[in-house]
Amino acid sequence: MTAAKNLAFIGLGVMGGPMAHHLAQAGHQVSVYNRTASKAQAWVDQNPGHSFAFTPAKAAADADIVFLCVGKDEDVREVVTGKEGVLSTLKPGGLIVDHTTASASLAQEMAEACNAKQIDFLDAPVSGGQQGAENGQLTVMVGGEAAAFERAQPLMDLFAKAVTHMGPSGSGQMTKMVNQICIGGLVQALAEGLNFADLAGLDQQKVIDVISQGAAGSWQMSNRHKTMIAGEYEHGFAVDWMRKDLKICLDQARDLGAQLPVTALVDQFYAEVQLQGGGRWDTSSLLKRLQALGKAV
Repeated sequence: MTAAKNLAFIGLGVMGGPMAHHLAQAGHQVSVYNRTASKAQAWVDQNPGHSFAFTPAKAAADADIVFLCVGKDEDVREVVTGKEGVLSTLKPGGLIVDHTTASASLAQEMAEACNAKQIDFLDAPVSGGQQGAENGQLTVMVGGEAAAFERAQPLMDLFAKAVTHMGPSGSGQMTKMVNQICIGGLVQALAEGLNFADLAGLDQQKVIDVISQGAAGSWQMSNRHKTMIAGEYEHGFAVDWMRKDLKICLDQARDLGAQLPVTALVDQFYAEVQLQGGGRWDTSSLLKRLQALGKAV
């Protein structure tokens, strides 16, 4: 059992809110901040005995460890190093754990800024979506110093089923890029398979029941096929956010000289989904794109 700590959590979206809840439920004192203050107030209403602040700086003022789960590189930079950012109040010896999916270069930049103030920084993006956050079943891939990782791991275990130290700063973000690269190809393949089965006159559910037991089986197939068949796309990670992540992957690939032809193509397909008005649909909506193409022929 980890001794109770003073924690701050910055960013209370569909991922951050549940993650902060798990920390509070474990007996830690949590101060939260969200850009939309009403979300922070709602979180406190659901977690009595905890508090919210109007700036990241005030949320972090008495914290031992600060967790972040915001949107983009610039959001991380603002809440960490901005005028009202965490570094303006977090004491030396503190630790920042960033669960945002961001670039590896941003992680390295933040680590340097934190180290200059004797504060540790971990880039710790997560996988598992809203359902994983709510159920405490996320996968966390972490970059940073080993000692800082050991300090944070018991807390991350409260909302994760797997927490792995991947290496120095930026390694967590690099690993998350691999995760998103793999997901993009898997979802497109699943969408193509389901669309093909439908056009062939097959029972899509029976097809999945059979092939999911063999080499074609995957998490995406097991967890997304029912809603895809039903044409429901409100059950996971949004297309807008996936495109943000894939841009990070493609930018990094150019720097590495890595070839990502499938990822680049799937990114284009998601752009078409956005043009259909599906920016907030979940990533499995690649099937809806194919169905629209079929109707247009």
